[in-house]
This record gives sequence, C-alpha cells and structure tokens, in this order.
Amino acid sequence: MSTKIKGMDKSFIKVKCPDCGTETITYARGSTEVKCPVCNTVLAKPTGGKFEINGQIVGEFK
Repeated sequence: MSTKIKGMDKSFIKVKCPDCGTETITYARGSTEVKCPVCNTVLAKPTGGKFEINGQIVGEFK
C-alpha cells in the first residue's frame, strides 16, 4: 500500500515496514529514499518534497 503525505504539519512520522513489521521514524518531508534498517525495503520515496509511503503510518510527531 502506498500513501502520499499531503499538507502535514508534523515534522516526523513513524512508518511500519510492510515486510518485516519494523517501525522506523523519519522526516515527514524529504529528498532521499528511506529504507527499512532490517530488511532494506523502501519505506518512503521522495516526490517533490513530500514522501510517498510504502507501509503503514503508525505515528506522527512535531
């Protein structure tokens, strides 16, 4: 499942890996790909300042 983050005022998000279930905290916006530290699955791809998330967002932080 892929989700685009739009208009978030949060600075960080916690994403659960769809393959191994590991939770990773990353910026809500970014310009580099974010991968799971355990299984190396791509969790977030940049799309012009906003991430396209491949996994479940389980938390949002300021």
